[in-house]
Amino acid sequence: MWYSEFTEFLQSFTSDNCGHFITVLLLYVTDENSHRPYGIMSNLYLEHSLKVFRSQLSISSVSDQDAYRAGLQPLSQWKAYGLNGYPGFIFIPNPFLPGCQRHWVKQCLKLYPQKPNVCNLDRHMAPEKTIDLWGQSKEQLRRKGSSRWEPRSLLEKLRWVTLGYHYNWDTKKYSANHHTPFPSDLAFLSEQVAAACGFRGFQAQAGILNYYHFDSSLGIHVDESELDHSWPLLSFSFGQSSIFLLGGLKREEAPTAMFMHSGDIMVMSGFSRLLYHAVPRVLPNPEGTALPLCLDQALSSDLPAGSVIEHSSDEDWQVCAKYLQSSRINMTIRQVLAEGQKFPEESGTDGKGQAPSEDSQHQENSRAKRLKLNTES
Repeated sequence: MWYSEFTEFLQSFTSDNCGHFITVLLLYVTDENSHRPYGIMSNLYLEHSLKVFRSQLSISSVSDQDAYRAGLQPLSQWKAYGLNGYPGFIFIPNPFLPGCQRHWVKQCLKLYPQKPNVCNLDRHMAPEKTIDLWGQSKEQLRRKGSSRWEPRSLLEKLRWVTLGYHYNWDTKKYSANHHTPFPSDLAFLSEQVAAACGFRGFQAQAGILNYYHFDSSLGIHVDESELDHSWPLLSFSFGQSSIFLLGGLKREEAPTAMFMHSGDIMVMSGFSRLLYHAVPRVLPNPEGTALPLCLDQALSSDLPAGSVIEHSSDEDWQVCAKYLQSSRINMTIRQVLAEGQKFPEESGTDGKGQAPSEDSQHQENSRAKRLKLNTES
């Protein structure tokens, strides 16, 4: 099967020779100004006939002021790309203003895992133990060395956090009786990106935050649990890079592979909304530095009125930076219900099951690593 073959191929590449991997597979799409490779790749099984093209954005839908408030460049400065054969798929290379990615990283590590939001550790730990993962982890992370044998902090054991309508990993459904307020800053960011892609009126109702390390992956799946599929799925990446596989409507269809770098955004809508996809490998950022250079940029002291972006203290960012040296964070935002739509009546469940099946969770690269992850989490 293509996924297992592709994953096995990826596992043969270490950080020492991933430069060769990039040389072999990367189909360059470069910015005419900086010549930075955007990282859309051809896959192993298809001919190089899939063409990358520039996507048109709805520039008039988002004012420069609202873009600035969300920490984004004016839409006129964005680049957006599509792939022939994948209508509705949009790839936006890092459109964030300098320093603004730091806000979202800090929120994903410090704020969003807080109660009443839900995380994978809730299943294995008493409620009082998961109230303040940041407070329990920051000193350990700050002192952390380079040895892989050091014990992991609670933040490093974090695999997922759910927001808004909390996804039930057992039933693969959302429900009306398991809902907490969606973060207003993330909702505003998502609304601007959706509007830029032609989806004005998008409501951020549910979010799944995934936390990856170099030995993590996400198996092939399709996001179909939302009751209304006419709205897009938004995906934001921060930290180390990854390989993203975009497949077809059937599980066995061969995928197209692409790099996702820090700050990159993907939008899956229309035909592409229900395509199978996976993340088989996390890789060190191709710039060769501990962190992508875009994360080294400081936030401007002159934030616009009403900005949802907050300055991070140097102390907080030191913790975030240490975490990201071996990790990637991904935020996927969804609208679950159409306007006026309600959840169907359910019986025999409280909607709060939180244990993902093994094939829907981040998969470790060997059985031993899976066992270790389950024990630590």
